[in-house]
Amino acid sequence: MKVNAEKNNGLCRLQIEGEMTISAATELKKSLLDNLANCSELEIDLSQVSEMDTTGFQLLFLVKREASLLNKVFRIISHSPKTLSVLKLYNMKDFFES
Repeated sequence: MKVNAEKNNGLCRLQIEGEMTISAATELKKSLLDNLANCSELEIDLSQVSEMDTTGFQLLFLVKREASLLNKVFRIISHSPKTLSVLKLYNMKDFFES
């Protein structure tokens, strides 16, 4: 798992590559929350995610909730087939688009 970050005027754009699974959870959680803390808007590109399990889904849910509590903008700007499949499985696609 690799997280590429770009920061510009309060906007953080992250592109996650590889697996969003339990094996990468600790590192990914730290990266997501650290980036959220240092920006006013967080965009995440999931188009290069090759695998996502329940833990990966829970991390996205956590970051969206934290962004809301901090009055920050959170959005997913692109999905891979694997991430879209997980969001549809949990009937949460619309939740992450709002």
